[in-house]
Amino acid sequence: MKTTLGIAAVVATATLSAVPVTTAQAAAPTTRVTNACLTSVPDPGTTEKVQICYSLFRPAGATKRHRVPLIMHSHGWGGSRTTDPAGFQKFLDAGYAVLSFDQRGFGESGGQAYVENPTVEGHDVRRLVRLVSRLPWVQQDGKGDPHLGAIGGSYGGGYQFLGAFEELRVKGKPVFDALAPEITWFDLHESLAPRDVVRTAWASVLTAAAQPSNALPPKILTAFTEGAATGTWPDGSSPTGTNLNPFFRKNGPKWHVDHGRRLDIPVLFGQGTTDSLFPLEQGLQNWKKSITKHARKHSIFVAYNGGHVLPAVTPPGVNVSSDPCSKTLAGGSFEDLSLRFFDEQLKHRHTGLKGYGRYHLATPDSTCTTVGSVRPDKAFDIGTVATTETGGAPLSYAVAQGPIRIAGSSYVTASMTALGATNRAFYGLAVGTTPADAHLVQNNVLPINEAAPVTGEKRRFPLPSVAIDVPEGQTLYLLASPVSDTFVGMGSRTPGAVVLEDTVVHLPVVRR
Repeated sequence: MKTTLGIAAVVATATLSAVPVTTAQAAAPTTRVTNACLTSVPDPGTTEKVQICYSLFRPAGATKRHRVPLIMHSHGWGGSRTTDPAGFQKFLDAGYAVLSFDQRGFGESGGQAYVENPTVEGHDVRRLVRLVSRLPWVQQDGKGDPHLGAIGGSYGGGYQFLGAFEELRVKGKPVFDALAPEITWFDLHESLAPRDVVRTAWASVLTAAAQPSNALPPKILTAFTEGAATGTWPDGSSPTGTNLNPFFRKNGPKWHVDHGRRLDIPVLFGQGTTDSLFPLEQGLQNWKKSITKHARKHSIFVAYNGGHVLPAVTPPGVNVSSDPCSKTLAGGSFEDLSLRFFDEQLKHRHTGLKGYGRYHLATPDSTCTTVGSVRPDKAFDIGTVATTETGGAPLSYAVAQGPIRIAGSSYVTASMTALGATNRAFYGLAVGTTPADAHLVQNNVLPINEAAPVTGEKRRFPLPSVAIDVPEGQTLYLLASPVSDTFVGMGSRTPGAVVLEDTVVHLPVVRR
């Protein structure tokens, strides 16, 4: 699967605050394309207003008398908008307008990226919505309220939640009528540094992607460098006083949810099972917390093998890319599923689409497991689990013999002993015929992080969310490792061991 999705939004003449750049006929003579920019708020601490640039695609037949719904789109981190209508041809042919825009700090847009901050990028998205609300050929639900969907992956999923939540916060309703975010986050801090242990591999990739356009403020680049060097999320406690928490506090659905806001609109979630930046659990948290119970009845959750993927060498993982659930639900790709979803939710056209209100999770062998709950409901006692610190091979401990199917979120309870300073280890679920050949189910591990020595302390910590069919003859293991190539350099600072006693693994078992 790709790490970003291109599909998006609208054709326009320059209106009001929009500053026209170029206007041209698209390759398909029936689609009209306008490239333009509008003016948004200055970056924090500056006075110069920022230009946000976009491409607007007006499909054939869109007129004042035949208004069409619009799909907004934006790119992933380090990318830029889609300017070729071929990228949205399925949507244009189906009668949707599309607007694709360069997010602040990228492409032709000005300013620097504040990573979907409501007080910065929030203004950008709201001004684009206002632009669309004044297009006479776009369907409107009321004044300032266009009939609107949204697509995009990763950072292009982040703007969707930002826009809908900000409209809800400011206007009392989300304005967006349906969303289809892919491989995006619920809690950005937890994604970048679970338990304050920095995902250094991804921190390096993201900062490198921001440098060509000078997208990130210098102090944030410095903070990431410090985090990689120290092995700890900069929270203001170091001698330098560098603190990333204020920068990232509002940057995601979690902040809105913490302030009592939830979206009551249908959402098609796409999340990567092998994604090691915004893993499956981030999508599950969005499903559980970002939308209402009513909205979940009209929403669909799809997980595919893909997303933000790095090679999983230590501990060893799998290399698979597939989307069996979109194929099962819509007979094709996630884009095909998105189109049918919008036809039902925006055009109220019955297409026979099934799967609402449920989770559809891809397994490593490219089958689709559909469940109504992802909560752990079975407990497995596995005794003592130990791993060295600072170095050594991963060790696997048997949890359950196949055949067994699990799908969803898991966790561990145990009594922990670790006598060093800044004790860390990494845990995940693995499958194999023996401990020697066991490999991570879907490439992910999560850390424990104990700053001080502990002796026999009760602990509960999450495992990566997964979906797996363990066949007869193979075993599901709890894998414990002192190191992880996703968290390079983030292991313990002193030699020793992390020992878990009376260990219980809690799993979401579908079938045994």
